[in-house]
Amino acid sequence: MKAIFTNFSQFFMRFSPRRIFVALTLAPIGILCAGVILGEVARLKVCYLCNFQRFMYLLMAVFAFWGVLFPRAYRLWGSLVALAALVGAGSAIYQSWMQFVQDPVIECGFGDPTLLERLVDWLGMQWPSLFMVTGLCSEKDWVFLGLTLANWSTLIFLSFFAALLWLLFLYRPKSA
Repeated sequence: MKAIFTNFSQFFMRFSPRRIFVALTLAPIGILCAGVILGEVARLKVCYLCNFQRFMYLLMAVFAFWGVLFPRAYRLWGSLVALAALVGAGSAIYQSWMQFVQDPVIECGFGDPTLLERLVDWLGMQWPSLFMVTGLCSEKDWVFLGLTLANWSTLIFLSFFAALLWLLFLYRPKSA
């Protein structure tokens, strides 16, 4: 296991911070596009937490893009991308729990709107094709290999977070 980690680390040490941030910009955008396309093809209903996770993918891409523009501050931009990934993972874990429990008392959209719901509603008014809420957070509309989209999103966010921990604590750039 240690040899695999060492080989992985040595491989990525060859890349400059700018190239790493290009990948960290394109990957969340690709994941977001794939999710939107899947939603359209499978006619999935998007909920508050789904939309918040979409927003976190966009935020990760924006912070990573700033890392492309200013690679010498890679620790700052990497920290912000990691924070967005951690918040996204938290919302995906919460949605996975809601799908497992399926209690109408804890459903998003019922009762007074939370700050998250207000943010998603505002985003839905600004960009309805991407952020319009049409579903419930506890619904399991699509399952692949036994995992819901919320489960897959959790794994993706945690993968980003692990990669960013490597970037922040183990990466030593040769040049920016």
